[in-house]
Amino acid sequence: QVQLVESGGGLVQAGGSLTLSCAASGSTFVITINDIGWYRQAPGKQRELVAAMVRGGSPNYADSVKGRFTISRDNSKNTMYLQMNSLKPEDTAVYYCNAAITVNQPWGSVEENHWGQGTQVTVSS
Repeated sequence: QVQLVESGGGLVQAGGSLTLSCAASGSTFVITINDIGWYRQAPGKQRELVAAMVRGGSPNYADSVKGRFTISRDNSKNTMYLQMNSLKPEDTAVYYCNAAITVNQPWGSVEENHWGQGTQVTVSS
């Protein structure tokens, strides 16, 4: 069973930086990570898309994080990242990774969608 495990959240002062990681593991079969995305949910607000990238494509960002956040991936490690710079108090939220994954089983491939467990990012003013 594929799992996405997040790490890297924490408390940082405004203007600081954090890097979130999201690693796919747990499958006994070879997996291929396709489209990826990072979302966040602040208290009392809906979950929103922060950054996304299709496999082999260019990244897209929410206007609120353009120029400050960078989404990236390391396909050899089945890991995706979100580099966050110039953090603001309004970036405070629980951050979730999401990935569309192909599980390459001997009898055929299966497409799955997985979420990370969420990691808290708190930016103090």
